[in-house]
This record gives sequence, C-alpha cells and structure tokens, in this order.
Amino acid sequence: MRLTALGTALLLATGACSFGEPDPDPAGRPPNLPTPSAGASQSGAAEVTVTEIATGLQVPWGVAFLPDGGALVTERDTARILQVGPESDADGLRVRTVATLDEVDAAGEGGLMGIAVSPGYERDQTVYIYYSTERDNRIARLRLGGEPEPIVTGIPLSGIHNGGRLGFGPDGFLYASTGDASERGLAQDPASLGGKILRMTGAGKPAKGNPTAGSLVWSLGHRNVQGFAWDADGRMYATEFGQNTWDEVNLIKRGGNYGWPQVEGIGSGGGEFVDPIVQWGTSEASCSGAAMLERHFLAACLRGERIWMVETTAQGGVLGQPQELLTGEYGRLRTVVAAPDGSIWLTTSNHDGRGTPQPGDDRILRLVFGDSGTGRS
Repeated sequence: MRLTALGTALLLATGACSFGEPDPDPAGRPPNLPTPSAGASQSGAAEVTVTEIATGLQVPWGVAFLPDGGALVTERDTARILQVGPESDADGLRVRTVATLDEVDAAGEGGLMGIAVSPGYERDQTVYIYYSTERDNRIARLRLGGEPEPIVTGIPLSGIHNGGRLGFGPDGFLYASTGDASERGLAQDPASLGGKILRMTGAGKPAKGNPTAGSLVWSLGHRNVQGFAWDADGRMYATEFGQNTWDEVNLIKRGGNYGWPQVEGIGSGGGEFVDPIVQWGTSEASCSGAAMLERHFLAACLRGERIWMVETTAQGGVLGQPQELLTGEYGRLRTVVAAPDGSIWLTTSNHDGRGTPQPGDDRILRLVFGDSGTGRS
C-alpha cells in the first residue's frame, strides 16, 4: 500500500460552517500527519483542507478509532481489518493488516462491513464487526488475533440491501443498521431483523428501554440504512437509500416507523410514518456513511459522488439549504467519520464494482474545516 500526503485547499461558499480549531481531545493521541497545504480564507467562506493519508485500499467500508488515535478499517471484499496509524513516517500513516476473517462471504454488496470499538477497549481489547456469511448477516465481537464470537445471527442476507453500520451510542449501547435484503415486506415485520435499526448490549441482547421488551428493534420501516451518527444532545440521525425517487436523512426516534415500503420521501404517509428531515434525488445522493461535526450532519454519497452537509437545529430540524462538498473530485464516497482530533476521515469506494478506479484508489482522506485551514495535525 502506498501512502501519500496530498494537501488540497477547497473553499465552500457558505457562512454557516466555520468551525475553527477543535478543542483538545482528552481521549487518545491524534496521528502525526504531514501538514496539509492551506488556501487563503475568503470572507463568507469556510475552508476545507483535504489530506490524502492512505491509498491502495480495496473498498474500505467501516472506520473506528482506537484509544491511541489509530483507526481500524474494514475492507468489504478482502475481509481484512487494517490498522491505520497512529505510527507515521515522512510519507503518512502506517497501514498494516491486523486480521483476516475466513467466515466472511463477500458476494454482491455483502462482506465485511461495519466495525465499532468497545467503549472499554483498554480493558477488554474487544471490537465489534458486522459481516455476511453464506447464510446470513451477523454481528460478532472479536479480539484482534482471535476468532469472531457471533452475538447476533440471522439478519436477512441478499446480494443487495444488507445495511451494515455499527456504532456505540451516547447511552453506551451498540446500534446496528440492517437492510430489507431485497424483500420489501421485512421492513414492516416486527419479528424480522431486516430493514431495522437495532439496539443491543455488548453481548447482543436487547437493550433496556427498547420499544418492545425482548426485541432488538429500535426503529423499523427502513429500506437500507448504512450510516448514522449522534449530535451533542444525543439525537440520532441516519442516511437512507431510497429506491428510484428519494434518498433520505432521518431523525431516528425510539420506536419510529419510517414507512418503507409504503412510502418513500416526505409527506406521502398521511402522518402514519416519520418523515425524513432532508431528501435528495437518488442521482445526487445514494449516501452511505454519516458523521456529525458540531451541528452539521455529513453524509458520504456513492452515486452522488459528494458529501452533503446539513446544518441541524437544537430541536433536530434543518437550518438553511444543505451544502455539497467534493462533488466529483474523488468518485464514490462510502464512509465519513469524526476522528478524535476533530478532523473528518472519508473513504472512497471506487473498487466496489460500480465505480471507475483511478490510480491510488481506494483511499482515505482527512478533512479539516476552519478559517486557518490547518486544524490540529
């Protein structure tokens, strides 16, 4: 794998996203990255500095940070878990393989997908992974170097719509997103794990306070959620792949029904279902990963080949019009995640069978927002 540090300064014409230098992070040390180049700041514009920190990857799908500031990255099709940083040299961050999972079946859109690091990692050395086998999608806990221990099995499997994102919420419970596995009716079936957002303990048991006792289901009526994130007030937002008309961003509520397959988009459910807070045509979105940066929700889009940035309000609504970044610059964008140092990491997905790989693909990019253009390096 070739590592490079290519700095590019971009100016985004909006006055609502000037974040400046992030506060010191009490957990973990930021990676020692080369200093990116920075463009001149303009009045009314926020600066986004892009640094290329890893290249030569194969469909990087999930990114989760370790307490030392390094990151674990899954590759969907190779079934490898990579560690990126925190060690670095003059060329960038060190990338090495720390696990390869034999049980993974990477057919279609399946494979090794989401990853989450245990909140108690320094004590238990445990990570959680979401992956496909020949029979199902499943969630397992894993100590690197050991064998996966499945904690949830039987999540519906298909060549498409497998969901796959994992993350620990502010409440300490593990959340997972699943797809309808191309069987539309599963999303409305409370007994099925397909087309849902699930909430569980670290042992894979239904979390206390779930809408239905004994059930993993937190919300239902989803077609294919592949990204979610929480704001500082604990509100959960998620990206949603539509069918042919509308892709969505939803504010996820306990027990909420988001309407699939009865509805797609805003205002067509007669009040029975939760409307999205934002919708886009599928050609300019098809967003997978999600992250929060202060009040801004970031969605990484595959078909749309851009990041959509949505400013949210204190009540969970939307302020102004969403802004787009990096449109067409790096091809298909899969995962976006907030790093411990206040920057944003972004992965491309041009080797997933639907993109046009360029030299260096797939890659990880580091984004820093702020008037100085440098943030903390």
